[in-house]
Amino acid sequence: MTTPAELILKPGKERSLERRHPWVYAGAVAKVLGKPAAGATVAVRSAAGKFLAWAAYSPESTLRARCWTFVESETIDATWLVARVNQAVAARADLVGKTDAIRLVFGEADRLPGLIVDRYGDQLVTQFQGTGVDAQRAVLTEALVAATGCRNVYDRSDAATRKREGLPEAALGVLAGEEPPDVIEIMEHGVRYGVDVRRGHKTGFYIDQRDSRAAARAMAEAFRARHGRGLRALNCFCYTGGFSLALLAGGAEEVISIDSSAEALAMAQANAERNGFGADRARWVEANVFEELRRLRELGETFDLIVLDPPKFAASHHHVDRAARAYKDINLSGLRLLNPEGHLLTFSCSGAIDADLFQKIAAGAVFDAKVDAWMLGRLGAGSDHPLLMTHPEGEYLKGLHLKRCA
Repeated sequence: MTTPAELILKPGKERSLERRHPWVYAGAVAKVLGKPAAGATVAVRSAAGKFLAWAAYSPESTLRARCWTFVESETIDATWLVARVNQAVAARADLVGKTDAIRLVFGEADRLPGLIVDRYGDQLVTQFQGTGVDAQRAVLTEALVAATGCRNVYDRSDAATRKREGLPEAALGVLAGEEPPDVIEIMEHGVRYGVDVRRGHKTGFYIDQRDSRAAARAMAEAFRARHGRGLRALNCFCYTGGFSLALLAGGAEEVISIDSSAEALAMAQANAERNGFGADRARWVEANVFEELRRLRELGETFDLIVLDPPKFAASHHHVDRAARAYKDINLSGLRLLNPEGHLLTFSCSGAIDADLFQKIAAGAVFDAKVDAWMLGRLGAGSDHPLLMTHPEGEYLKGLHLKRCA
């Protein structure tokens, strides 16, 4: 039996792994014993030689290793990987039948570090963003097909992320079965959405916002029940209309949706038509959101509910200050457009912006807007995006539900 290579940590750097944090940074490594290839399983040991974890080695990444398990007696082989896939799929069983769009594997949270798998009906879409899972691509693909019964698997591995990991740019395409159609129709809370898994953002759809879309719909329904009319809403960075359609389904009188992508807006309009929502209730605006928010304020427009769900403003910790200014800008504009007792649903998907900082940014916007507002709750990804408690970095999506005081 071949002796596995070993990563020996610097003194004191074992503490995070003893707390079962799954990442080993390059700066924590004192030396490598053996010549492991990228993706090989290595034993991680403390400076004193204590076993800490089995991990996937990544020689070119700042994340030098991602831990598979902290149990020394476990063997990382095909049987182990198949069991992990089966466990991940079984954990989402309660969502089957409620929606056609489910995140089946969420990387470190499912102890398959660097692997993302989303399901859209009978189509699986993968992202292999770590060396360990990339080296086991064939085994994992076969396991996913067996666990779900979905014959079609399409890969959407992000080139920029793979480059940071020292991985070659993947040839996006079919891993199993057939080429996906141009549009896959899914159902979520009774609303139909078209998804382009080949060219759309992420894997084609923002599955992580399922619960927040349901919350927005409930707010629209409550508003109509209370006021006898539908609310007027503004959805910024609307993409293919996720929140817009949820609000229309809840009885919103008018929803104005803004995005800079003509292609996304075309899909959003098609989604509205797919659900029978007429043009008299849904308006789609191709524009820069920052500029459009200022223009709407100059026109004296106001809204009962505003959604701010921008793309990632901070790609890393180096961009936090710039991102904070951008978040402050859009939240300030949003608050100034909000009617008294109006609701603001504001989000950040930047991993470098933690929940506390995001709340402080929103509070600063409230102060500068010279309004009073309540925070009624925090919003986040659904149950198919579980947070591994020893890996807080997994909480990339943060949201706040604010209500402007009367």
